[in-house]
Order: sequence, then C-alpha cells, then structure tokens
Amino acid sequence: MLLSISHTSTYRYTGPVAYAVQRLRLWPTNCSVQEVVDWRLEITGATSELSYNDAFGNRTELLRATPNTTEIVIHAKGQVDTRDTAGVLGLGGGVPPLWIHQRQTELTEPGEAIRALAEPLGGLTNRLDMLHRLSGEITARVAYVPDSTDVATPAEAALASGSGVCQDHAHIFLSSARLLGVPARYVSGYLLIEGRTEQAATHAWAEAYVEDLGWVGFDVANGVAPDEKYVRIACGLDYGQAAPITGLRSGSATESLAVALNVEQ
Repeated sequence: MLLSISHTSTYRYTGPVAYAVQRLRLWPTNCSVQEVVDWRLEITGATSELSYNDAFGNRTELLRATPNTTEIVIHAKGQVDTRDTAGVLGLGGGVPPLWIHQRQTELTEPGEAIRALAEPLGGLTNRLDMLHRLSGEITARVAYVPDSTDVATPAEAALASGSGVCQDHAHIFLSSARLLGVPARYVSGYLLIEGRTEQAATHAWAEAYVEDLGWVGFDVANGVAPDEKYVRIACGLDYGQAAPITGLRSGSATESLAVALNVEQ
C-alpha cells in the first residue's frame, strides 16, 4: 500500500528564544514491512547541526534554533510503500543486542498492578500466544481516553488508572513483556485511519522478540497486529528514546505546539 504522509509541527514562543535545540527522529527506514519511496524535511526557524544514527539505528538530527526566533516549523513529508506481514518484521537482530530490550526504564518500571497483570501469563509455554493474551488483557483493562495521561506518565500509573493513550498501552505491554523475560521495544510511527486523513498525533505500538519469528508488532491500543496501514519511524526502550521530536530551550518565553498530520493512500 502506497501511503502519503504530511506531518507539520509548529512551535511558537511568546518571545524571542535565545537558545533552543531539538532532536528529530522523523525518518522512516527500509525494512521488511516498508520501503521509503520519497521522504524529505523542510525546516524554518532552525538549522541542522548534526545528523547521525542513534544506538537503536534511528536516523537522528539535531537542530539549533535561529537566535531570537519566535517560531520553528518542522515539516516531514513523503511516500512509503508498506506490506502486510501480520506484524512480523523478521529475525534481523539489529542494534543494540536483544538483552538491552529487557531493561526497564522509569516509564516502564513495573509495580504491583503490572506484576499482577503479568504473573498469570508466566506459565504459558507458547511465547506468541502469551504475548497476544497480554495485549488483549491490556486492551480490556485500559480504555483509550485522549488527554488522560501525558508523555511522562509511567506504565504502572496508567494501568492503575484504567485509562490512557497509545503510548501508555505500549509502555504497559513493554513493562509486562520484560517482566516475563521477553525482549520488547517501543515503536513510533504513522497509522492510516480509515475514513480520516487528518490526525492529531503520531501513533505508537510495541514489538516483542519471538524465537523463530523475530520481532513481532502489537498495536495494543487498537487490539491488532500492525499491517500495511502502519509506517515505522523509530524505536527504543520507551517513548523518550523513540519520540519523533524532543528538545529543550532556555529563557522565559513559553511554548505552544500545533500539529498538522495527514496520512492517506
């Protein structure tokens, strides 16, 4: 499926910004489930300082704001040809090694709620069945409620509250899978939604490593396996390591963000 994507992030400031940097992970890469046909970034109000591949293989770029700017606009756009593999990416090990993906982070550290969720699944011998059961349990227990959490909400808090968004579903899955001894990673990307081209934000899901299959995707928020409607951008141990854009700034000006995202076939 050939998907066309236009993703614009506009950062506005209430006054001139003396110093600000932003880290971009906005490049889809070729892999078993997708081929990048065309992709480019257009940036105003900032200049590129450094481009590199991070520890997880994500193409990453550092921007420095133009001194005293009051607006930064980042526009990513292009076309990606996707394939439906029932969520299976394959056996490619990639970087870093598998054992790194069993490391918990501040956002995925399990507490009583996650331990209680994962414990009954520990006796299942078929890893793929166990992971599908885990995904289904999370989908049933955590309702999708926009704005009920933020990017700093830990998995344990989201599960305990019973509500969250796609990044929370992914974090709970990662925490539980790692607790069960399964390497797992967070994925950020785009999703084609039937009947709607305009979207409010990028999407997030999880991938877990299954022997003889390799990395397998789980979109816990929607209760499905990623298919040809998904475009992978970046991966990491949690949101912070795979977020499309992160940054910091100095000064007293406050910041607002407007996102315009279109995904269409």
